[in-house]
Amino acid sequence: MSLLKTIDLNSTEAPRESKPLPERLISGDPSFKTWAQDVARDGLVHTGVWEATPGLTRSIKGETFEFCHILQGVVELTPDEGEPVRYKAGDSFVMKPGFTGTWRTIETVRKIYVTVM
Repeated sequence: MSLLKTIDLNSTEAPRESKPLPERLISGDPSFKTWAQDVARDGLVHTGVWEATPGLTRSIKGETFEFCHILQGVVELTPDEGEPVRYKAGDSFVMKPGFTGTWRTIETVRKIYVTVM
């Protein structure tokens, strides 16, 4: 097992396709594609590429820490009790455990993610 993993931005593997949970959908009809690429630490750390089409959803991180690097598109995150923050291609950010707010995909977004549960 190699301890070095390259993130494949052009994976030929079929992505897992999904939609937001009904209780998290606020507006629009977003759909998601996930190219999971690595799992480590007994399933606690996940890495991959994720894509979403425009829409507005509720974001609840619970106990999960997530690092995101935007490859393309534009999103706006609004923490509960906070101001909206816009991210575009080239930007990186972290959602810490306990984060709650909204995730608005303005232009179809593709990101690299690393989650730690």
